[in-house]
Amino acid sequence: MAHAMSDDQVAGELKKMTAFIRQEALEKAKEIQIKADEEFAIEKSKLVRQETSSIDSQYEKKFKQAGMSQQITRSTLANKTRIKVLSARQELLDDLFEKARAKLADYSKDKGKYQELCKNLILEGLYALNEDKVLVRARKEDYDVVRKAIEGAKNEYKKSLNGKEVKVELDEKNPQPEGCSGGVSIVGGGGRIDINNTLDERLKLLETDALPMVRESLFGKNVNRRFVD
Repeated sequence: MAHAMSDDQVAGELKKMTAFIRQEALEKAKEIQIKADEEFAIEKSKLVRQETSSIDSQYEKKFKQAGMSQQITRSTLANKTRIKVLSARQELLDDLFEKARAKLADYSKDKGKYQELCKNLILEGLYALNEDKVLVRARKEDYDVVRKAIEGAKNEYKKSLNGKEVKVELDEKNPQPEGCSGGVSIVGGGGRIDINNTLDERLKLLETDALPMVRESLFGKNVNRRFVD
């Protein structure tokens, strides 16, 4: 038969139960706190990694942009400098040929040298045409010199080609136009072929053919040039 518990015994049991429940609550709270701290640490680490990765990505992007911007700036400056240098060189070359063009008319003042030049220009046309009859056109003021040059060219042509004759006439009906600096044109093929050996035309050819050589003489060899004219 069970005995009824005294008030003190009841109070003691309640105190034990309260202590047990309190201990359980404290342990549970501690577990929750530990788990919360772990989850916080994990989340914090995750956020830190994300932010670090974002910062690294932004830095790398800005670094690349800065590098590209610097390359573009350098390239732009290099191109501008190159254009200025090329422009200055071209101006110098243009001035050089312009001065040469201005002196062309002076070449005919020395009649002896000018006659020899005209003879060689006519002879060059005779060899190129290889015809029995040709016309020579010259400036009106050069007719006397060119007539002598024609005779010299005919004789040299005959001598070099084992006596082959060629008829060369001065075309006084079609003189060289006003402003021509001198030289001659040799016309063959019944008027269809015109070899322009005037001084003005020869200078134009020189500008095209000798330009690379003149450029190299003035400015040196271009080490970046892959192809040669």
